[in-house]
Amino acid sequence: MLNMDFSKRVVVRTADEAWVPSPAAGVDRKLLEREEAERGRATSVVRYAPNSHFKTHQHPAGEEIFVLDGVFSDENGDYPAGTYIRNPPDSEHAPFSENGCVLFVKLHQFDPADTATIRINTNEAEWLPGYGGLQVMPLHSFEGEHVALVKWPAGEVFKPHRHFGGEEIFVLSGEFIDEHGRYPAGSWLRSPHASEHHPRVEQETIIYVKTGHLFGAD
Repeated sequence: MLNMDFSKRVVVRTADEAWVPSPAAGVDRKLLEREEAERGRATSVVRYAPNSHFKTHQHPAGEEIFVLDGVFSDENGDYPAGTYIRNPPDSEHAPFSENGCVLFVKLHQFDPADTATIRINTNEAEWLPGYGGLQVMPLHSFEGEHVALVKWPAGEVFKPHRHFGGEEIFVLSGEFIDEHGRYPAGSWLRSPHASEHHPRVEQETIIYVKTGHLFGAD
């Protein structure tokens, strides 16, 4: 088990972590949270070498992907950097990458009733106005869980706030900052239910944010 105590705040700067081989040749991972080896809940950064692939497999409790670099593919299509993907519970595919790619991947974390299949190219989707100077790109919502990209303009300061149901952040570009530290691109933060902070940035920064999914977790 790795980082499975959801009452604790966790920060991983993935640039400092080593790649770990997966069962598929040419596919390596940086593990962020993991329930047990090759099954159950897992969050990882995954790297496909050129011409690497996984055999056809099923996702009993869903799979969520954000393509960080390169082009990720399966039998349903090709997904360039910036693509957000949700494969619902009991879906299956045979993923591969012809030229290599890097992904942010979350496995076995869907509500069984959350059955939407989603493909969003965030390079083409619309940004909506948010609090202050923030811009928000909603990606998915189901009951209390919400997923979005948030673009922070240089020098933006957000109001202090609590995270009802917890908050998870992956810094896609720039540097995210709060009173606890500074988090460059590639940083993963998981904050528990009822935690609070006062975030800001000094440079334009884009983050992936998921909220409301850790309520009651322990």
